[in-house]
Amino acid sequence: MSELLSDPAATERVVNEYGSPVNVIHTGALRRNAAELTDAAAFHGVDMRVFFARKANKALSFVDAANQAGLGVDVASERELRQVLERGVPPRSVIVTAAVKPPRLLELSLSTGVTVALDNHDEADAYLALTAALRADGEPAPVALRIASQNGDIAPTRFGLTVPDWLEWLDARDTAGFRIDGIHFHLHGYSARDRALVLSEAVAAVDELRPRGHNPTFIDMGGGIPMSYLNDEAQWDAFDSAHTAAVLGEGPPLTWRNDGFGRRAEAGALVGTRNTYPYYQAPVRGDWFSALVDAYSNSSDRARTLASDLRERGVHLRCEPGRSLLDGCGVTFARVLFRKRSSDGIPLVGLEMNRTQCRSTSADFLLDPVLVRGPGSGQPNQPFSGYLVGAYCVEDELILRRELNFPHGVAVGDIVALPNTAGYLMHILESESHQLPLARNVVAHDGGFVEDDLGGAATREPRL
Repeated sequence: MSELLSDPAATERVVNEYGSPVNVIHTGALRRNAAELTDAAAFHGVDMRVFFARKANKALSFVDAANQAGLGVDVASERELRQVLERGVPPRSVIVTAAVKPPRLLELSLSTGVTVALDNHDEADAYLALTAALRADGEPAPVALRIASQNGDIAPTRFGLTVPDWLEWLDARDTAGFRIDGIHFHLHGYSARDRALVLSEAVAAVDELRPRGHNPTFIDMGGGIPMSYLNDEAQWDAFDSAHTAAVLGEGPPLTWRNDGFGRRAEAGALVGTRNTYPYYQAPVRGDWFSALVDAYSNSSDRARTLASDLRERGVHLRCEPGRSLLDGCGVTFARVLFRKRSSDGIPLVGLEMNRTQCRSTSADFLLDPVLVRGPGSGQPNQPFSGYLVGAYCVEDELILRRELNFPHGVAVGDIVALPNTAGYLMHILESESHQLPLARNVVAHDGGFVEDDLGGAATREPRL
């Protein structure tokens, strides 16, 4: 990606050929990121399998790369499941974790033999009934039970049920149609401590299930494995300090209309919590995982760790990273169409894209973009600070809500590069409102680019 950004003419050609915005993908980092986790697990004697969270990016190139690297794939819909199976991912390497599982998804899961993470009693009853009606060979369907923590220190979740709830359900039913292969859980945030606590609960669940005739062989801790967008913690600390001062009225605004990203000033004090990804984190991936499995288990024996608990039971660990697996795997390009000022004098730069094409569930994407000036750019204006705005016809249509400095001005035809967007930012909220086309997704390949099979905007005419 750095090589492409250092070649303005090549960057411009990509946008000319595929339109604006365009997502440029490189899958090479995926294998390295996964290896950080599996290498750390091996060091602690833990058998670990990484599953790519398909929801993090819809490009099928990542499915292919994950499969070639020996990873599994976590899917969240019928369409995702069909796609990964059509790409040749073995059913044993697929887990269905969809928050809502319609009958068609359950039927496809049953007929193909993929593992389903059951979330609630109604879902489990529906799937159990399907096994009786549709599984002519009588072979039990592989499932995992998604658990919710009973620990008061863990934030409440809408996902899963407590272990006692699951045990009560199991004890009241004939579950011969199921083979309970694992325990699954999903936690918000990135805390290794929280995951250690819930891993201990999952280990205890294994111990409860085995005397009941079930033999779970894996624990799946979902996603939430941290990555760091920044190499330098001082950059993040400096932004935090300046942004805090701005929200308190003690410094110049850094964001659109002094947006606090979930925080606000009340009686001279800062209240609320910033709703953005922590752009600097440490430890990440392998080091983070080492701290997790090296934590004390829920045993009175302080020499015992989670790693030793897993080894003793012959249970392997699974995880479903999205963002941390796709770290370094993509960039989004958008063309500058205009420069202007708002009616109250705020400088604006209009891009040929909309805000959903670089957005996650966080309040903003806080990485600095890169301005690329190619041979087709016009005359730049004078240096200034301002905001990137997009195509939706609403006042709050900001591509990034942070004020940006343009020391060399901006020209119509310049390309704005939004770095490291492959994990969730390209697709998780992307919309075709106003009948604007979805961004095309192209993959770096053999010194050139090919459109991903999931093109996304095949009807859009290339820019001439």
